[in-house]
Amino acid sequence: MNKAKFKSLLVSVNTNLKESMQKLNDTAEKILFVTDENDKLLGTVTDGDIRRGLINGFKFSDKVEKVMFKQFTFFFCDEPDKKEKAERIMLREKIEQIPVLDKNNHIIDAVLWTDIFGKKKSVGENQTYTNPVIIMAGGKGTRLDPFTKILPKPLIPIGDKPIIEIIMEKFYRQGFQDFIFTLNYKKEYIKMFLRENNFPYKIDWVEEDDFMGTAGSLSLLKGKINEPFFVLNCDIILNADYTDIIKWHKENNNLITLIGCHKEVKVPYGILELDDGILKSFVEKPNYDVIINTGVYILEPEIIGMIPENKSINMNTLIEDISKKGKVSVYPIHDGWMDIGQWEEYKNNLKEIGDI
Repeated sequence: MNKAKFKSLLVSVNTNLKESMQKLNDTAEKILFVTDENDKLLGTVTDGDIRRGLINGFKFSDKVEKVMFKQFTFFFCDEPDKKEKAERIMLREKIEQIPVLDKNNHIIDAVLWTDIFGKKKSVGENQTYTNPVIIMAGGKGTRLDPFTKILPKPLIPIGDKPIIEIIMEKFYRQGFQDFIFTLNYKKEYIKMFLRENNFPYKIDWVEEDDFMGTAGSLSLLKGKINEPFFVLNCDIILNADYTDIIKWHKENNNLITLIGCHKEVKVPYGILELDDGILKSFVEKPNYDVIINTGVYILEPEIIGMIPENKSINMNTLIEDISKKGKVSVYPIHDGWMDIGQWEEYKNNLKEIGDI
């Protein structure tokens, strides 16, 4: 591995979770090697380790050592046949990076999947999934007036493609190919688009007679779904590992999994912290780390039977009701969430992806 790439994978044991998440996002290698001030390897950390830490109550300001994995696989630099051993270990243990240590346990290099197999391991490579993806596309999109007076929100372009085509492509690249749309407002436009394009997916839809909220139209799917399924709004673009999310959902026996995204919220005012009416401290324009709801969910199929028919119900109400009956959890991601449901967000995201 070249020196610059190797150095980018090292993180100090004193680094916090927020900084580690950002570094993982920047390196795109799915792992960091946690070291002390002398480059002695203490552990490894992945986005999954950080995610479990946040779910278990750790804060973004906590040190990475609280969540790092200490029983890591490694090689010593003088071991023979490292490449052959790395190939066997990577395939057996499904890992993509192995650190190389000197006799004093200082990390001096790493063997990567690409070093052994010559290409990047793809998410969902050579695997398909039958879990349906439900795209809620029946709303009026009033926040994007006057655009949506002419064109339904799902067909608003991002570059040279409408939103729903981009959404389907992202899922399809990871092996998901079964899409169901819930339709209402300007539904004939959407049906025409889906019919006339030769997509390599299985596409179906259900139609509302009345507006049924952000969850009510799921009742129209009774008898159509028998395994965990994704639900998302048609104005959400998410860069995430959907295969890992569905796996995590199943392993944790969730009834509903919400996908959350880390955001840093800047308060443009001075904040007064009080204790019994007495000023405790004054914080000038603070930043807060929060997990926001992306509008993307995984639901178990039995949830459909719990939704009243012919009734408007919003997703937050459904989630609150289900949380009283079973496990509802959050899968946090660091970045990669685009909400284009309002004009300002739409324009900002177009700038971000270079379309204006």
